[in-house]
Amino acid sequence: MPSLENLRPFFWAALVSLLFMNYTAWQEDHPAAPTPVAVANAPATDTFAQSVPTVPTAPATLPAPTTPAGAPAPGAEAAALTAAAATGAAAVVAEPAPTFIRVKTDVLDLTVSTRGGDLVGLDLPEYPLHKKDQDVKVRLFDTTSDNTRYVHQGGLVTGGAAVGKTEPSHLALFTAQSSNYALADGENELRVPLTWTDGAGLTVMRTYVFKRGQYAITVESEVQNASNAALNVAPYSQILRRAAPVESSMFNPETYAYRGPAVYDGNKYSKLNVDDDESRTFQKQIKGGWFAAMQHYFVTAIVPPGDEAWTYALKINGDDALLQTTGPSRSVAAGTSAKLYQKLYMGPKLQDQLVTAGPRLDLSVDYGMLTLIAEPLFWVLKQVHKVVTNWGLTIILVTLLIKLVFYKLSETSGRSMARMRNIQPRMKALQERYADNREELGKQMMELYKREKVNPIAGCLPMLVQIPFFIAFYWVLMESVEMRQAPFYGWLNDLSSMDPYYILPVVMAGAMFLQFKLNPAPADPIQAKVFAFMPLVMAVTMAWFPSGLLLYWITNTGLSILQQWHINRVVARETPTKA
Repeated sequence: MPSLENLRPFFWAALVSLLFMNYTAWQEDHPAAPTPVAVANAPATDTFAQSVPTVPTAPATLPAPTTPAGAPAPGAEAAALTAAAATGAAAVVAEPAPTFIRVKTDVLDLTVSTRGGDLVGLDLPEYPLHKKDQDVKVRLFDTTSDNTRYVHQGGLVTGGAAVGKTEPSHLALFTAQSSNYALADGENELRVPLTWTDGAGLTVMRTYVFKRGQYAITVESEVQNASNAALNVAPYSQILRRAAPVESSMFNPETYAYRGPAVYDGNKYSKLNVDDDESRTFQKQIKGGWFAAMQHYFVTAIVPPGDEAWTYALKINGDDALLQTTGPSRSVAAGTSAKLYQKLYMGPKLQDQLVTAGPRLDLSVDYGMLTLIAEPLFWVLKQVHKVVTNWGLTIILVTLLIKLVFYKLSETSGRSMARMRNIQPRMKALQERYADNREELGKQMMELYKREKVNPIAGCLPMLVQIPFFIAFYWVLMESVEMRQAPFYGWLNDLSSMDPYYILPVVMAGAMFLQFKLNPAPADPIQAKVFAFMPLVMAVTMAWFPSGLLLYWITNTGLSILQQWHINRVVARETPTKA
């Protein structure tokens, strides 16, 4: 039976391997993207046009670039139309230029184009881009440049385009009653209507409905058919995003998490790799699901009605990814009207809001294979935070709670280590006596274990049971937007970023070295030196990890040291050292 000191290197190796695999996974999630290809230069029959029913597309479907504040850039619309004309899209260029509508709630700062009602700009007032610059906010929807292209488009397919008629698609020009809408103090709802008509009896009013404090919005489309014939309409909604390459780096927290499209099909959550052939041609009928563009801490998601099946399709054109959902066609009889609904979620991955915005939309907070452990763990963190209102203190207290839950299990491991420590002089003597007889050495050591009632494996199994909980805690700290830019005390003003002065890594190295000294030392002097050097290796490896994670690690190590110190004293009294 192997001794504990011979097994411990494998635990260290497993931990280092885990860190290496995490970094490798980040690299795989963010491969170098191909050379950008401007959509304006793509032919009108590109892959974006493949849909059932066919959603209209044209080279000039993109809105004009906007400034960071959300207002149209001066002259940008004219420049966009000129570029479109160069590709032969004269029919689109001839239409009047769209105007832009500013919509502000307490949590959203949105720019809406009257061209199709596209959402072309979105800032999140509650989320600064950088801790040190509170004025620049996180921006999701964006058209300031080709490299930041990120818009939501939607509309209705009526089949009119096939016979040369206009239809209320994302290419149509809507009208609005105002260019500015704001949620007033004391109001809980804001409605922003846009209207389109074909002049022949068909009128569509699309209304965006905003709620105070909510990142989910409802899109209402009222179809009024005043013609003398029935009309078939099919709703669609799509997110167009430039899949710009993200440089993977352990220095950049934005590369820790998955960035790209994801889908929930009513049963299973899946990430779609835009470089994978199967994902690039993804198309599926889904009922009760959602389609989302993911990134670290934030998500935009299309949530169709859950009572009918929609067609979901991912379409790749150069560096652009189109996440498209198309609903079933329905008939609107002459002289009648119909209302169609869908939801959009645009903002931080706040789990309280995600669970109500769409079926299992909270899975966009990706805890991976350990979701079953991580979700209740996050719930505990939330409850503790309600009391202490500081995420750093919350991490420390929840780490203490976890140690209490596993105290008895850890005690079993600790007592085994303490007994091993007490019999080390005799083990060393046996190793010296039978240095040239490995078989007899093994026999004598087994007799020593039996005589002293020491089971080396007993110190290992409890550690294996706890590993999934520690890894789950790691992912909770990495994925929870609630801890983004959250301050602790002193120099630690952002738990989601690295310690700027490397104080925590130094403390971590010291704590791990002290823990090493408390445990049984390996008999092999070379092995002992490797163990003594390992805390420094781990500290350097994790120096660029978020400080919240290091705070958790230091707390857990410190509590383990206290527990092992206490157990060593108890076992020493119970088992006096023998000659």
